[in-house]
Amino acid sequence: MPRTVRDVVFVDGVRTPFGKAGPKGIYHETRADDLVVKSIRELLRRNPDLDPARIDEVAVAATTQIGDQGLTIGRTAGILAGLPTSVPGYAIDRMCAGALTAVTTTAGSIAFGAYDVVVAGGVEHMGRHPMGEGVDPNPRFVSEKLVDESALFMGMTAENLHDRFPHLTKQRADEYAVRSQERAAKAYANGRIQQDLVPISVRRTSPEAGETGWGLVTADEPMRPGTTLEMLAGLKTPFRPHGRVTAGNAAGLNDGATASIIAAEDFAREQGLPVRMRLVGYAFAGVEPEVMGYGPIPATEKALAKTGLSISDIGLFEINEAFAVQVLAFLDHYGIADDDERVNQYGGAIAFGHPLASSGVRLMTQLSRQFEENPHVRYGLTTMCVGFGMGATVVWENPHFDGGSK
Repeated sequence: MPRTVRDVVFVDGVRTPFGKAGPKGIYHETRADDLVVKSIRELLRRNPDLDPARIDEVAVAATTQIGDQGLTIGRTAGILAGLPTSVPGYAIDRMCAGALTAVTTTAGSIAFGAYDVVVAGGVEHMGRHPMGEGVDPNPRFVSEKLVDESALFMGMTAENLHDRFPHLTKQRADEYAVRSQERAAKAYANGRIQQDLVPISVRRTSPEAGETGWGLVTADEPMRPGTTLEMLAGLKTPFRPHGRVTAGNAAGLNDGATASIIAAEDFAREQGLPVRMRLVGYAFAGVEPEVMGYGPIPATEKALAKTGLSISDIGLFEINEAFAVQVLAFLDHYGIADDDERVNQYGGAIAFGHPLASSGVRLMTQLSRQFEENPHVRYGLTTMCVGFGMGATVVWENPHFDGGSK
């Protein structure tokens, strides 16, 4: 029988504060699955009108699916979070776009009518599981020149993007990075970020004192407020001698988790759940793996074509800042100024961090807050580059749109 496609909405999103990966990071002694569990529990606490038994799926992304990020983490985290055993779950991997793909995949099922409401998110504990841990790339990739060897190293792909667009200089990348830090600090000062953070209790060991104690994490660890161009100018370029990519104009190695509630709009309204964004369309695209950071451009072109929109219709952008040059390439392609106020109003991954598979839902959560503050904006998008040469873009509509100009 004929089916009616249902409208899909973003109900709510939360995340843990993001931490620095490694022995000195805040989550060094915290399990990855526990970060997901805390995020799911917070979603349920914030949305008491949602009966947990009505959740149709828990989709959780992780790039390195071993150890405490393995064992079908969507299912295990759901059980650990106290969801009824009748609620199924699964794991998903599209590297950096893992959580974003968890949202789009389950959204398709909601639109089709298979689900009413889902939990979708992602986690990456890069301290416990460094990118590439346990992988064994097929030697044919290099021996048969299927990809350039640099494709296996994300920092080198960013240097390649600088090569391809030499007018995107290190100076511009550093200037962009400083603005990201400034905007993130301003967003914190205005209380824009904290409202969606899940406080996490962590165990901390002091090697100097030989003591172990407990603390509460309530803010992102990677942020460097007060960053200046002078500070960035002298940083090392680890991926190439005299290169342009540094720790200052790129996201670091991070730990963290995100979770969101995605639902059919009719279900959300019947259940009294908030409707923060309405899904318009999405697209994924592939590019040469050695210029991975170019991926958001064809993905966005594809998404706009499928939705019948143009770039001029987009009033707010949340672009993942894996590397400053990747964002600059996107802005340059569309003729958008490096410092355009519509782009990453709260700052981005250069400041907050980028725990790979979790970041897509951070972009969505921040965009949903900006929609609330900007009822004159009708459309926004979340986009990111993806390891091994891909891009991902989701276009959203503002349910608070008041009919004003874009």
